[in-house]
Amino acid sequence: MKAIILAGGGGSRLWPASREACPKQLRAVVGGRTMLRVTYDRLRRSLKPDDIVVATASRLVRRVREELPDLPPGNLIVESCRRDTAGAVGLALTHLSVEAPDDTFVIINSDAYVRDETEYARVLRMLDRTVKRHPDKTVLVGLIPQYPETGYGYIQTGRLVEYADGKAMKYPVHVARGFVEKPDLVTAKRYIASGDYLWNPALVSGRISHFLGLYRRHLPENAAVFERIAAQVGRRGGQAEIDKLFTEVSAGSLDYGILEKEKDLLVLPAGFGWLDIGHWRAVAEVGGGESDAGGEAPVIEIDSKNNLVRQPGGKLVALVGIEDLVIVDTPDALLVCRKDKAQEVKTVVAELKQVSELSKFL
Repeated sequence: MKAIILAGGGGSRLWPASREACPKQLRAVVGGRTMLRVTYDRLRRSLKPDDIVVATASRLVRRVREELPDLPPGNLIVESCRRDTAGAVGLALTHLSVEAPDDTFVIINSDAYVRDETEYARVLRMLDRTVKRHPDKTVLVGLIPQYPETGYGYIQTGRLVEYADGKAMKYPVHVARGFVEKPDLVTAKRYIASGDYLWNPALVSGRISHFLGLYRRHLPENAAVFERIAAQVGRRGGQAEIDKLFTEVSAGSLDYGILEKEKDLLVLPAGFGWLDIGHWRAVAEVGGGESDAGGEAPVIEIDSKNNLVRQPGGKLVALVGIEDLVIVDTPDALLVCRKDKAQEVKTVVAELKQVSELSKFL
């Protein structure tokens, strides 16, 4: 199995710690290692370095190489421009298809927290086994939901197909009946009560050649570009032509571009303590919701609770009469927001992009 780590995003909802030049995957948001390094080390429990590729933006290549010095040079897939997940995955699969079109793959986001890494590795093995038994199907991992989260996508499960682990019968594989992106709270509660819906962590697996066939079916114009890119892979001077061709790929997400259109999907329910570290509220949840100085400086709380504080070491922060806030201080920017509005931090970044004199804060 080949693992494709997606590490080219901007991480706008973790601003101001996450910036264009050094986004969240290259930050130690939770713990002492960067999220990219944590993701890579987690995969190394199951895979060799040769079987792990990283797809990232051209502006981040140097930092990624510094962070992952043991990643084989040829396993870094460079996106010359931002084309969202459908573009990034298609480019990575195109590179892999040149030498190993019949290998299985799995897509891994670089910004997830996983509590039980042993179970995570076991699920990847079950995923690989399922794809090999069904080489002409796409297989998803669906996470057993813990509460009615409105910030995640959901996968609706259908009939039971088999058990990935055979007679042990611990890992059922179902038909995936469809997707719903980020439902409202009432709908999410109904999904949880039904027992038929799973969280979508964007763990997508399949046979490389089969999935590229889905591009030809659902995104034919992009598929034509990827076929031209494939002819340049490994050629002397080919990277410059690949960079140029990639600009012709239409931007779009993998969910909307392929998965929501494809009807022949399977889903493997799993549970390994997963959380998408996509916003500051998630950071607080991983840390237990307590105030976090992010350095050696103390935080004094008076009649205050459930606040997340991140600031440079050495600065005292005193909180009086406040709760459920996110406070993130950096040398040039300060963020204060309610935890339940953490998803909206991305609108700050959008505003910065609209005002030229504020672009230095991106």
